[in-house]
Parts: sequence; C-alpha cells; structure tokens
Amino acid sequence: MAELLPIRHRRMMGSPLAFFRGAAAVMAEDLASTRESGLRVQACGDAHLLNFGVFATPERRLVFDVNDFDETLPAPFEWDVKRLAASVAVAGRQRGFSPKQCDAAARATAAAYRARMSKCAALGGLDVWYASVDTDDLLAMLRSTAARRLETNVLSRARHATSLGALEKLTQTIDGQRRIIDAPPLIEHLPSTHAETVPLVLRRYRTSLPNDRRVLLERYRVVDWARKVVGVGSVGTDDVLVLALGDTDSDPLFLQVKEAQASVLERFAGRSAYSNHGQRVVWGQRLMQTASDIFLGWTRIDERDYYVRQLRDMKGSVSVEELAPGELIDYARVCAIALGHAHARSGDSVEIAAYLGRSDSFDRSIGQFAAAYADQTERDHAALVHAVDAGRVEVAPEP
Repeated sequence: MAELLPIRHRRMMGSPLAFFRGAAAVMAEDLASTRESGLRVQACGDAHLLNFGVFATPERRLVFDVNDFDETLPAPFEWDVKRLAASVAVAGRQRGFSPKQCDAAARATAAAYRARMSKCAALGGLDVWYASVDTDDLLAMLRSTAARRLETNVLSRARHATSLGALEKLTQTIDGQRRIIDAPPLIEHLPSTHAETVPLVLRRYRTSLPNDRRVLLERYRVVDWARKVVGVGSVGTDDVLVLALGDTDSDPLFLQVKEAQASVLERFAGRSAYSNHGQRVVWGQRLMQTASDIFLGWTRIDERDYYVRQLRDMKGSVSVEELAPGELIDYARVCAIALGHAHARSGDSVEIAAYLGRSDSFDRSIGQFAAAYADQTERDHAALVHAVDAGRVEVAPEP
C-alpha cells in the first residue's frame, strides 16, 4: 500500500537500529553473498534482538522466545545468527557503548548459540521439542538490576496485556456499540470498498483452525474492524485490527489480520513449500516456537495471503534503550538460547554442533561480521537520510 510507505521511511530514518529493523530484505541479499555452511533449519529470516519477547502459552505460562515469523523459510542456520549478532552490535552502538563492549556482546551471542546447540545435540528429540525459556529461566540469566527491571516493567505489563486490558485503550462506546477508536494514519476504519473483505477473511480463516478452536471462535461475533499500521518492515502491508465480543463487552477478543507476502529469503534460499504465504508463516511459527497462539491460522482473498493471530496475548518485550553493557550481553545470550531451541526443532543439532566445534572460532568470526555489518548499516541509514533530505524519498510527518 504505497500511501503507507512514507510512514515506513519515517520510522527507518529514526536511527541505524530502526533502519536495520526495516531492512530485512537488504540484509538477506547481503547474506546471500557470503559463504554458507550448507546446514539448513527453519530460519526466522528476521532474527534481530527486538523480535524476541515474552508471551503466554495456551496454559497461560509466560515464556521467552522468537516472536516474529513474517520472513520464516528454510535457510542456512547462520543467517539468523548473523542477523541477531549484527542487531546486537547496532544496538550497542546506539547506546553509546565502546567497540570493545559491542564486540563482547556480539561474540557472547554466538557463544551462547553454540553452547545451546551443543546441549541440544545431547538431548533426545522430545527433550529438544519441549525445551523452553520460561520467566524464571529468563530472570536467572539476567543481572540483578536488569532482572528487577524486567520483572517490574515487562513481565507485570505482559500479564495485563490481554484483549480485556486493551478494550478501554483501543475502543469506545458509540450509540451503545463498542467501536475501535480512529487514530489516523496509524489506526483508521477502512473505506466502504473493503466492507466485505474482513468478514470473508475471517470466515475462510476458520477452516485453518482445529475443530476445538473453531468452536471457541464461534462464541464471538465480529463488531468492528480498522486498518492498523504496525512495526517497521510490515508498514505498507494490509493489516487489520478486528474487535469481536462474546456475550458481553467484558469478553472481548482482538484479532490481527496481517498480510503475508513472500519471504525476503525466497530469492536466495528457494521458494516456500507452501503456496499460501500465510500458511508459510503459521507453520514456520509452530515449528520454531515453544508454544503458539491458539487462534493462529491463515487464508487467502483474491491475490493476497493473510495470517490471523491474537493482537494481545500477554506479550511483552525488553527495551534495549535501558540496557547497560553487561545487561546487553546477558540479553543477547538469552535471545541466542531461544534461537538455538528454535533451530534445533527443525535442523540437525548434532551436525550443527559438530560444525560449530568447541573453540571460539565461530564466536570471533560472528563478532567480526557483526562489527562490519554495523558499519554497513550506519552507511545505509545515512544514505536514506540523505535521500530524504534531497527529496528523493518521501516521508510522512510524525503522527
């Protein structure tokens, strides 16, 4: 949706890290020019450190894991590790950390991934499948200051980040009916030409759910929907916020209907086995995550593919702007451990662990790559800013 791209450009201009978040396609092409290990996994495709966070399992247990799968596709395992380590280096620079501190964080990322893959190689298949990072594990891995801040600022908010918690924030009562609040250009009701699209998406999406989830979904009726601009790299896709209610207003369900396009990895790693990119996202997420949203499903309308999930499901994320150098190292390690679990579910952990070895050669190589790619990201960000200043790239005013 071309009219939304100036919002994306504005967000990417914010900093090198913001540019990095929106430039998964740029990095995919760069990674494709590097040497490959030949060892493939179900890759995230956009495994930067801001695409990890806490969320609730169906049993309402908070876990920490990868939480973005728009670009997921089978690909070399190291592409995800390189993107994660590079994001750590870029984030460290944004925080004003020294080159030595940024290098230590990037190398710690690789070392934690290598150690976790070695541990997974010694486990049985079921143990690998059940492996997870719950909140107790997360708090234990962080330094005391960061752990206390995480418990106060992230986990406590995540426990209240439910559909009911979002009801007052995102809706208002008009003529006795709950309606989503317009906040253009980020949230606004769709034109009348889209009046049939969302109901059709939801009707077709139901068929992708297991029978028990269909029964649960049928207890809710759709009362309103509006376009919602989300993220950085996703700006410009057709994304809709849907409000459904049960028997009363105190039983809301917010769903996000999100367009799924071809993965940025597809040009370089091969086409998806799924003809529907919504299905690609859903199956990739189910394969990589410890546990997934009970309402996760997909469908297609005309030429557009979509996946559907809950908007609020006790989700929370760490603010990298608050991390000290040692805390960035700890957090990078936790992200790498979660990524190792995700890769071990689909890849050959024994083979990958043997490839990585016991020395720190892999860690040092990833550290060097991360520093070089942080340099490249800063140059790319500066080029975007220059293009905007020269009038070659359009940006939207701040909302």
